[in-house]
Amino acid sequence: MLFPLGRIVATPGALSVLQKAEQEPAEFLDKHVNGDWGEVPEEDKKENEFSVQRGFRILSAYTTSADDKIWILTEADRSFTTILLPGEY
Repeated sequence: MLFPLGRIVATPGALSVLQKAEQEPAEFLDKHVNGDWGEVPEEDKKENEFSVQRGFRILSAYTTSADDKIWILTEADRSFTTILLPGEY
């Protein structure tokens, strides 16, 4: 685990696409907290690495097995991690 997740919350839209894909949030949270940033551009991966060390916001992006996109966003102060759809940001 590279950083604390804080309180984990999810939007109804994200929960819906996870349910449709029959996948659990923990599957994606585990990737996020261990540095698998998913489908973000290379420069964003580098930014995430910097953010882990310096205490800035961290964003990962994944595609569910049902081909829906989800984002996971951990706040800079590590108080919250939110699972959401890109259009909900």
